[in-house]
Parts: sequence; C-alpha cells; structure tokens
Amino acid sequence: MPIYEFHCGKCERDSEILVRSTNWKDAACPHCGSKKLSKKFSTFASASTGNPTSGKSSGGGHGCGGACSCH
Repeated sequence: MPIYEFHCGKCERDSEILVRSTNWKDAACPHCGSKKLSKKFSTFASASTGNPTSGKSSGGGHGCGGACSCH
C-alpha cells in the first residue's frame, strides 16, 4: 500500500497516511480524527547509480552526486 500525504481541513495539519489508493476517502486525520482530508501533491526523489552504458558511477550512489566529502 502506498503512503499518501494529506492536509486536514479541521486542524490544518499535514500527515502521511498508509492507505489503499481506492479507499483514501475513508481515512481519518491521525491528529484530530476528522475526515476532512484532502490529498496533497507529493514529490519524490530518486538516486541514480550511474549511466548503464558508460559503466561510470555518478557519485556515491546515495543522491549527493559526489558533492559531499564521502567519496
């Protein structure tokens, strides 16, 4: 089941809730119990481990792109 981000219209707090994508309207706010939730637009990040055609790594493979000093 995916985790969705919601905004509560009653307590005005944001929450991440694990729900089935088809039944998210039955979810309640974990802070106040209200059903006045609206689904937020969520973004996600991913890290590349390199270019598969060149065989070279694009940093440490943990998303910093080599910008941190751990390499």
